[in-house]
Amino acid sequence: RMSGAGIVNPDKKLVWEYPAPPGTEVHSAQSLGKDRVLIMRNGNPAQAMIFNTASNTVEKTIPIPCTVTGTHGQFRHIRMTPAGTLLIPHLGEGKVVEYDLDGKVLWSVPAKSPWSAIRLKNGNTLITDEKDILTREVNSRKETVWELKPGDLPEAYRFINTQTCTRLANGNTIICSRGENGKGPQLVEVTPDKKVVWVLRDWANLGPATAVQILNDPGIPENPGESGH
Repeated sequence: RMSGAGIVNPDKKLVWEYPAPPGTEVHSAQSLGKDRVLIMRNGNPAQAMIFNTASNTVEKTIPIPCTVTGTHGQFRHIRMTPAGTLLIPHLGEGKVVEYDLDGKVLWSVPAKSPWSAIRLKNGNTLITDEKDILTREVNSRKETVWELKPGDLPEAYRFINTQTCTRLANGNTIICSRGENGKGPQLVEVTPDKKVVWVLRDWANLGPATAVQILNDPGIPENPGESGH
């Protein structure tokens, strides 16, 4: 949540919590296996943080340089890769950057308004661009090898915006949309050739879909990289 991060057990009890200090925001949290959590803390300065939730201590703080002073527009959905690096979408600076855990830049690619980026098992990076309403897959040479825009779909299934996405083991991609005043679908699943296979649109019972986790997809989402096929 924007005001911090937490862990809730099956009994719905809050068993760990990190409250964001005044003037900061948390828009991203990722479990790193047992007793470790990665968050991105927007602020001045901005920093990624790895917590040991068992001891409630900070294992690692990684300063992330940012020229955007407005806290809300700095970062969104960061993820650790299987190699232990950090993929960080600079929402307000128009780029996705891969850092090592010392904050050294390893790779970057331009993106107008990147909301999320995940490293796929084929080594490519899947990026959602909120302003361009675009999801695209780029290789290590920064070449686009696949992309999806609303205009690629039948009008009835066109999403209003994009925030995150999930690549399934079967090669399909699920796009998550927060909608706009209840318009458009919340989730759309497409095949690699952009055929629609499943759509969720239920504004009577559900709200905007910023993110989704498919529970029966192979892999352990808590392990970095296992949910990005």
